[in-house]
Amino acid sequence: MSKYRILKYLGNALVYALLIGFAYIMLFPFLFMFSTSFKLQTDTYRYPPRLIPMKPVEAEVLGYDDLKPLYIVQFEGDEREFALVERSVPAGIYVNPADVNQSATVALELVQPSGGEAAQLTTVYQGETVKLWDVPLNGKMLQMVLTDQTALGRFVDPQQPQITAFQNLRLSVAVEEPTLVPENYTRVRDLQGLDRALTNTALVTILVVLGQLVTSVVGGYALARLKFPGREQIFLVYLGTIMIPFVVLITPLYQLMVMLGWVDKLASLIIPWVFSAYGTFMMRQFFITMPKEIEEAALIDGASRLQILWKIFLPSATPALATLATFSFLYAWNSFFWPLIVINTGNQDNHVLTLALSILRGKAADNANLVMAGAAIAILPPLIIYIFAQRFFVESATSSGVKG
Repeated sequence: MSKYRILKYLGNALVYALLIGFAYIMLFPFLFMFSTSFKLQTDTYRYPPRLIPMKPVEAEVLGYDDLKPLYIVQFEGDEREFALVERSVPAGIYVNPADVNQSATVALELVQPSGGEAAQLTTVYQGETVKLWDVPLNGKMLQMVLTDQTALGRFVDPQQPQITAFQNLRLSVAVEEPTLVPENYTRVRDLQGLDRALTNTALVTILVVLGQLVTSVVGGYALARLKFPGREQIFLVYLGTIMIPFVVLITPLYQLMVMLGWVDKLASLIIPWVFSAYGTFMMRQFFITMPKEIEEAALIDGASRLQILWKIFLPSATPALATLATFSFLYAWNSFFWPLIVINTGNQDNHVLTLALSILRGKAADNANLVMAGAAIAILPPLIIYIFAQRFFVESATSSGVKG
């Protein structure tokens, strides 16, 4: 193999590695969101974070009625799976006065007074007279002094409960297995009524998309192919509305909704948004590229303007229509500010997903898994639409308007 080919393969491998790395960085938040939506609450705040949902493994223990979680415990030099039966056992931190570097954390019930309770031995440690205790350490009994107190977990062998071990619970590793908790989605639905919000959002989005397609196609065709006085001026004025910030329109638009009696109704989320200057501009630019000869031939054959639009222009405009429908869908589905203004937060029957999720964030502030489940419900439909429609974007930009 030549040196040129080796360098080429190495260059391609480096490019693919960089692309995969950047793709992972971009996709990690979405992967983490979807995985968290299937986690238990206790697994949500685990550090470091992990993508695979896990749950503690529990086992039956002789002499106990309920299941006990399993942990990895150091017992007689080996790592074994023991069941946790008591979380807070009083323990002491002991130091060997003859060797201050030798210390041990032992449950108080395993320690005995040196010399007996009646005549417990003492020693001088750090300038003070303190009591000595017989502390089991590495199979030996050492005389040590108590310097502090803490708590340990009591672990037992599930099959032989008489075999007991004590270990710091916070530093113990739980035995876990992969799991999925789809019940999170049911809990979110019951907690905030996301089923109704999802239905409302789908209804609003479908009607807005259909409305924008109809008005944009008709308006774009009229501005592109029909000649009438003031056509260019009307188009410029209509196109100029894109430059008006939405915050400027909020107050008059809300007053209009009050006059029409549409406040707190789904009509206020649909009717004002079925007209799109951007959509009209897109369809006009596409229709302009259509050859005039096709239209003239159809008119000579006796076709009406509506027939020309329906049978000739629309079949050729599939990429532009798909692009406009995708943009309209994403905007209508993710709209939050206007529903927050015009829909009362107490009117749960007319909530859309974005508004319901905003309220859910407060209700389930300590349950990130539920919030992530709600976010997944809201993100999944537009994500699927975008994946299936993205090929039309390039086709819309490169299409000449004529199909072979």
